[in-house]
Amino acid sequence: MSTPAPDVPRRILLVDADAFFVAVARQEDPEGAGKATLLIVGGRPGSRGVVCSASYECRAYGVRSAMPISRALKLCPQAMCVPVPRHVCGTRSREIQAVLAQFAPVVQPSSIDEWYCDLGGTEALYGHEPLEETARRMREAVFAATGLRVSIGGGTSRLVAKMAVEVAKPKPGTGATGVRCVPPGTEAEFLSRFKLADLPMVGPRFATKLERMGLETIAQAQQWTEDTLVHRLGDRAGQWLSRRIRGQDESIVRPRDRQKQVSRETTFGRNLHEDDVVERELLRLAVRVSADLRRQALRARTITVKLRDGDFRTRSAQRTLSGFIESEHSVVRAAKPLLRQMRKTRRAPVRLLGIALSHFEDDEEPRPAVQLGLFPSAFKGPGASPPDADGSALSDEPTETPRDRALVQALDRIRGRFGADAIIPARLVDPSRDTGPRVEE
Repeated sequence: MSTPAPDVPRRILLVDADAFFVAVARQEDPEGAGKATLLIVGGRPGSRGVVCSASYECRAYGVRSAMPISRALKLCPQAMCVPVPRHVCGTRSREIQAVLAQFAPVVQPSSIDEWYCDLGGTEALYGHEPLEETARRMREAVFAATGLRVSIGGGTSRLVAKMAVEVAKPKPGTGATGVRCVPPGTEAEFLSRFKLADLPMVGPRFATKLERMGLETIAQAQQWTEDTLVHRLGDRAGQWLSRRIRGQDESIVRPRDRQKQVSRETTFGRNLHEDDVVERELLRLAVRVSADLRRQALRARTITVKLRDGDFRTRSAQRTLSGFIESEHSVVRAAKPLLRQMRKTRRAPVRLLGIALSHFEDDEEPRPAVQLGLFPSAFKGPGASPPDADGSALSDEPTETPRDRALVQALDRIRGRFGADAIIPARLVDPSRDTGPRVEE
């Protein structure tokens, strides 16, 4: 992380790949998606998936990310729908980051299609050219290397860069060129064009509260002193808002070499009602997410189960273990009680199910070695939880031995050679209860 002298303005860029999933889908299928002006990426027509991305032309019809595919096609029935090319998207994301690293000493991925860059200390390296000129050369270099367009916003803070990139995006009719950098000292003037609801971390409830105070735009809020905002909103919220509306944001750009979470989720072709079918799909996800974990040589302590009910209500439950796990057996054993508790709390048909693993082994200080047991803890009577169908007590944490880990590594080698479905748990073989076409992420 570069640290400029106190009197030198920071030089922060946010690089945002333009309609990233749409652009990659067009690259992968130039004769199909590549020729479709109206393109939706997220699933096939008739699927129960959601929009991951849509072309700018589709957005003019009201199509938005996270919208159900069925609703998107009602708004824009002539659009072409294709699945998300996830593996290729990951490759392209890494290729873009590699280009940015040639220009910026610090590059921080914000998502698969966004990167913050700190160019502090590079002024002499680039001949003291304007930041906007450097950004243009970065944009051209990304296109030359990947064939993908990016938009770049810049300024003295991450906040200003974030707001600037929205202005930079070359949406139809805007005349934007793909680059917009805000000169030091003009941050407040630049931000005055936006609504308060456009500020990151100003959610609907906070925006509504501000509207009741007569504040809808940043320009209106800039007329209020910090003391007035503190008086109306309290110390924390008032001071925070006073800084943000003037472009003040001290957060720094940090390199992040590895993702903080490994996850898998599935949207089902029909809502699932039966517990045994839902738990079978939990097992299917556990097999895949644990394989993803091991592929990155990771072990995790925290398991999160996500449910989206048929009425689109989304819920999640999380559990942190005392030891690290990596096998599908341990993942499903830790996740199943979370699923059962959520199903018990609210009985509703399941539209989407997901598992996320986090809190990896390298994320914390070394811990004392723990002797793992060879056998699951026994059911000890009235004070303990009853055993599950597979004999495991719900209150017990899963344990893994070197033998367990050697077994899953052997399975990984077989699946790597013969395919992911070469060896699967017997419960997943039975196709008697179909879930309909799945959209997997």
